[in-house]
Amino acid sequence: MSSRSAALRYYIFTRLLLAPLMILTITTVVFLLLRSTPGDPVDALLGARAPAAAKDALRSQLGLDQPLFIQYLSYLGDLLRLDLGSSLATQGQTVWQIIRAHFPATVELTVCGMLVATVVGVSVGALAASRPNSPLDAGGRLFGIITYAIPMYWFGMILQLIFAVQLRWFPIGTRYPLRAAPPTGPTGLYLLDSLLTLDFGAFFTTLYYLALPSLTLGILISGVFERMVRVNLKQTLSADYVEAARARGIPERRIVLVHALKNAMIPVITILGLTFASMLGGAVLTEVTFSWPGLANRLYEAISQRDYPVVQGLMVFFAMIVAVISIAIDILNAYIDPRIRY
Repeated sequence: MSSRSAALRYYIFTRLLLAPLMILTITTVVFLLLRSTPGDPVDALLGARAPAAAKDALRSQLGLDQPLFIQYLSYLGDLLRLDLGSSLATQGQTVWQIIRAHFPATVELTVCGMLVATVVGVSVGALAASRPNSPLDAGGRLFGIITYAIPMYWFGMILQLIFAVQLRWFPIGTRYPLRAAPPTGPTGLYLLDSLLTLDFGAFFTTLYYLALPSLTLGILISGVFERMVRVNLKQTLSADYVEAARARGIPERRIVLVHALKNAMIPVITILGLTFASMLGGAVLTEVTFSWPGLANRLYEAISQRDYPVVQGLMVFFAMIVAVISIAIDILNAYIDPRIRY
């Protein structure tokens, strides 16, 4: 076994050991923050004018009258059994049922948004880097700054007003026409389930409903990729092996696309993976702005309702996603870049 393989295995083992600690830390912080912020879940459920006896009875039923330390230990015990709890607002719906119902919508939006961001960001960044100090380069810089600076909710509302309200080109507020039966299948992903059943009409209808929110999300995220690709590709194009390729008469387009872009994409892969993980759990603004029925939108509702179990359960679920994807990205980077040492 080489020293590099041994070091990589040790690194993976260490990361796997640290992942539960990270999830425990996030769980503890969320637990304490929820109980330190103003607002009572019992008031949210019964109303502020409900009788005190009814409030006390519900608080006792939910275990909210117990000391904070007892509530925390009870919650950790449930987590060890992979029990994320049940919603206070919907009376009995478990957090896992909420995840199964809403997570496919978030996955579809995130994947489509990432595709848009990757295609637009890498294309604009590569064009700008291949023409340094030109109008294309200046345009790429301007594109990166503008897309990075524009607030997501403002951009989403403007696109909705133009393309959904005035022009009526795109629908908003749902994943599928309300009067039609959505595709059914084992995954809950309408795109994938419609392909599995060879229902291409449902496939294109789903794409049509995904278009506006995923374009909004993708265009704004693409600015980050554009900056990363442009900076790294410029550095790569000034490397010695690129100059040697030019001296051998290799066309510039082939140098950029075949030789330089591949090496310049290594740091972009890290950003891409972490962005994907954060979008799975953090596309709250996009989902709320477009009333998209995803998990982030459901998290926003749970926070508004002071639904402690749902907020805690979804945050733990998001933390697990980020931990798994970040470990996978680190391992992928280590395999494709031999310069990385752990």
